Amino acid sequence: MKKIIVIAGIAVAVIAVSMVGFRMYTKSFSPQDKVDYAEGNIDISVSYGRPFKKDRVVFGGLVPYDKVWRTGANEPTIFTTNVDLRIGDQVLPKGDYALFTVPGRESWQIIFNRTIPGWGVDFFSGEAANDSATQELVAEVAPINTKNMFEQFTIAFEEMHDEVDMVLMWDQTLVVVPMIPQN
Repeated sequence: MKKIIVIAGIAVAVIAVSMVGFRMYTKSFSPQDKVDYAEGNIDISVSYGRPFKKDRVVFGGLVPYDKVWRTGANEPTIFTTNVDLRIGDQVLPKGDYALFTVPGRESWQIIFNRTIPGWGVDFFSGEAANDSATQELVAEVAPINTKNMFEQFTIAFEEMHDEVDMVLMWDQTLVVVPMIPQN
């Protein structure tokens, strides 16, 4: 009986070490980053994995059109706001959200989901783990094709008058999500 317990313990330890090693290995290709916007009493942040283009076709290839994307790599992208935000004609309540997108040639859906899945992708299907039943807000924006090349996926915030724009950049695509803080 002691042998079985020792063998089981060793097996669990090997699996745990392997999982930690795999996680560190994958993050080396798409490092984690965090971008913050802070002005007055407004704090907005996004924590996300930053994959590289690496001579690949990004949108319509690596990231298929018209399918939910976890928006980044390795883990779900986490969007946090301490104030309500008006996005289009909808209001996103303050809180923490998983950020998903549905890239399209003419339009992108930006999805803020109350459920933050552990990995961001279903382990068995490989599909983004977006639960439509827990979507807080879905906004539609037009992508902008640029001549500039963004090798690494980047999210930034830009302030425009009373508006805060969340900008997603990768390959030759920009997506701007206008948000108005509701103080």
